[in-house]
Amino acid sequence: MMRSVAYEAEIAPGGHWSLRLRRGTALRMTDVEGGANVGMVFFNPENLLERYNAPDTLKGQHTFKLTRGNCLYSDMGRIFASVVEDTVGWHETVCGNSHAEHVAARWGKRDYQRDRNDWHQNGTDAFLVELAKYGLGRADLPANVNWFSRVATDAEGNMRLVAGNSPAGSQVTLRFEMDTLLLLHTCPHPLSEAQVYPARPVHLSIGLAEPLRDDDVCLNHCDENGRGFRNNALYYLGAEKECLS
Repeated sequence: MMRSVAYEAEIAPGGHWSLRLRRGTALRMTDVEGGANVGMVFFNPENLLERYNAPDTLKGQHTFKLTRGNCLYSDMGRIFASVVEDTVGWHETVCGNSHAEHVAARWGKRDYQRDRNDWHQNGTDAFLVELAKYGLGRADLPANVNWFSRVATDAEGNMRLVAGNSPAGSQVTLRFEMDTLLLLHTCPHPLSEAQVYPARPVHLSIGLAEPLRDDDVCLNHCDENGRGFRNNALYYLGAEKECLS
C-alpha cells in the first residue's frame, strides 16, 4: 500500500512529533519492541477548526475498535485517513491520554531538567507541546486514537488494557485522504498498569500511497465510508486542475 519510502524516523519513548501530510501519502508505524502506544490526533491544516471526531468514526462504522478497512473521520464528515494495512487487529479510540498526575502517582515524578532522557512524559502534555506550535491549546485537543492498544470491559463496564496486544514488529499503515496536520506521542496508555514506566519506541515510514481503486477495502467497508469519500471528492473538486494551471 506504500509505493516507496521517502522518509523514516524513530520516535523515542515518551516522545512527540507533528507533521503536515499531503493527501495521497502513507504513514507506516512499527512497534519496534512490542507493547507500544501511539496517541494520535488529526486536524485540517487549512481550517484548524476541523479535527478528528472519535464518536462519528466509531458510530458511522458500527465499531468499537479500529483496524484495516476503517476510516478516521473529521467533525465535518470527511475522511482524514484510512487504515489500509494492520497486523494488530485492534486499536482503541475512547480512553484518551495519560496526565502528569497519573504518571507521577504510578511511576514517580521525573522531569527533563533533572532526569533528561529518563524522564516520565505524559500524553496530555506531549500533545500540548505540539498543539502550541500551531497556535492551538488544551481546548483544541479532541479525543485521540491510541494505536497498538486494546481495551476490554467486564460485566460492570470497567475497562482494562489488554496486555500483549501488539507484539514486536507489529505495523499499521494509514493512507491520507486529505491534507492533514498529524500530531502524535509515544507516551503510556492511560490504563497501563506496568510496574515500570513503559518505554517503547515507534518507527515511522512515510511515502506515496497506492492510488484509491474501486475495490478498495476502506471505500467498501460500509456505506458511510462511501459517503465520506464522496465528501472528500467534493471538497477537492477542481484542485487537480488548479495544480496544473
